[in-house]
Amino acid sequence: MIETLAISGYRSLRNLVLPLGRLNLVTGANGTGKSSLYRALRLLGDAALNTVVSSLAREGGLPSTLWAGPETIARSVRKGEFPVQGTPRQKAVSLKLGFAGNPYSYCIDLGYPPPAQTAFPLDPAIKRECIWHGGVYRRGAVLVDRINRLVQLAPAKNDEPVILTKELSSTDSMLATIADPQRAQEMLAVRESIRGWRFYEGFRTDTASPVRIPQIGTFTPVLSNEGADLPAALETIRMFGDREALERTVDDAFPGSRIEIEAQAGRFEVQLQQHGLLRPLAAAELSDGTLRFLLWTAALLTPRPPELMVLNEPETSLHPDLLPALARLIAVASERTQLVVVSHAQLLIEALEQNSVCRRLHLEKSFGETTLAGATLFNTPKWEWPAR
Repeated sequence: MIETLAISGYRSLRNLVLPLGRLNLVTGANGTGKSSLYRALRLLGDAALNTVVSSLAREGGLPSTLWAGPETIARSVRKGEFPVQGTPRQKAVSLKLGFAGNPYSYCIDLGYPPPAQTAFPLDPAIKRECIWHGGVYRRGAVLVDRINRLVQLAPAKNDEPVILTKELSSTDSMLATIADPQRAQEMLAVRESIRGWRFYEGFRTDTASPVRIPQIGTFTPVLSNEGADLPAALETIRMFGDREALERTVDDAFPGSRIEIEAQAGRFEVQLQQHGLLRPLAAAELSDGTLRFLLWTAALLTPRPPELMVLNEPETSLHPDLLPALARLIAVASERTQLVVVSHAQLLIEALEQNSVCRRLHLEKSFGETTLAGATLFNTPKWEWPAR
């Protein structure tokens, strides 16, 4: 489980360190950085897939994602005695992402490529990557270290470091590029863990959505990001997962209703038999909110739970009456996987906070910088970034 999440230099997240638990609820007013936190987590997940460069390109390149404020904000500025002004930069430009977990922790540091050495100046260059043991970075705990193009293993006692490569491309993550299960088991463990993370947001439920059309039915233990394989995912839960939990969830949200999967010529279609109707309603007939709730059900009751699942505004298009049922579904899922839920629906927030394991992370913004409400020097997890 991730115990600490650290982000530095990404949009409004100038230097944010968050403690995480089993169920984490991220809240805050519009513009406080909730979406930036979600995207930063996705970028961290992209490191294991080697898609950090393309992900940042979709956001306009590295310059458009960097912290846009001054390098430091003086106390006199915060008191309102002087206006915010830029000062000469003392440190290298960087975007840093990292987490501390058990047993391994990881971080990645991205910056500009060397001048005049690339035809793609907006692409980030990976300057540093580290995997270490324990919650706080220290040189003695480093297991795998990457400095620019050099990747090496920590030396055993009185031995020299084991060099894995000296020619790693500045745009390639060591997690996705180097495979050495004999000498670098830690790297394999961290990579597979991050690759299993799942991110869900903005399911399409319009009239032209693939979710409303029968799809080829295959064994689907993991709902896809767009949710087009919903019928197959629900049927997989019914056959190989927690069928009773699925039936309870549907009845909780839609009393007296049950899920049916219609199969014709190998194509599956989800149907909902509702109380009082003579026939089940096909996906094309269901409301956006009903279909979206079924999508969240398939995602959260997965027979193959990941180590981390991140939900971005799951309340979208749901009637307020469905939010308590959604909160109970999220609580059930948190027993098997670590969850980060980004929300601004007060009813969902109140329902989730009734769960004893729920940790609320309320974000605020001061001078353009996202901060955690109530964070002090004494309750903020200790975090150190490896130097370049």
